[in-house]
Amino acid sequence: MSKIRSKDTKPELRVRRALHARGFRYRLHRRDLPGNPDIVLARFQACIFVHGCFWHGHEGCPDATSPKTNEDYWRSKITRNRERDHESQTALKNIGWKVLVIWECETRTMEKLEKTMENVARKLFGNLKNPNS
Repeated sequence: MSKIRSKDTKPELRVRRALHARGFRYRLHRRDLPGNPDIVLARFQACIFVHGCFWHGHEGCPDATSPKTNEDYWRSKITRNRERDHESQTALKNIGWKVLVIWECETRTMEKLEKTMENVARKLFGNLKNPNS
């Protein structure tokens, strides 16, 4: 498990590239915000968390399988991750930030990533596709 990254994961890099290509500018992993969000769009007062389907227990996702060995450990670990995610997101919302969660499975193909980026833009400021238009 020491090889598992918490920053600069492949899904996070895909999302960052896609955001930058659409003209969004952001900061990474702001430690002064609850939950240390992966991407912070201060201009829109929004935070984006890029969650791994396995590590954060994405319900209904085939990537969020439960290991067959040491099941109690993994169940409690993933449950605690989900609780911590909820606490962080609630704290951010309480101080006025928008919170968006992008799941790893939503970044796998270009088509899914495009759709996800359209949803992000819509949530941030309506039907505009990039901040410069």
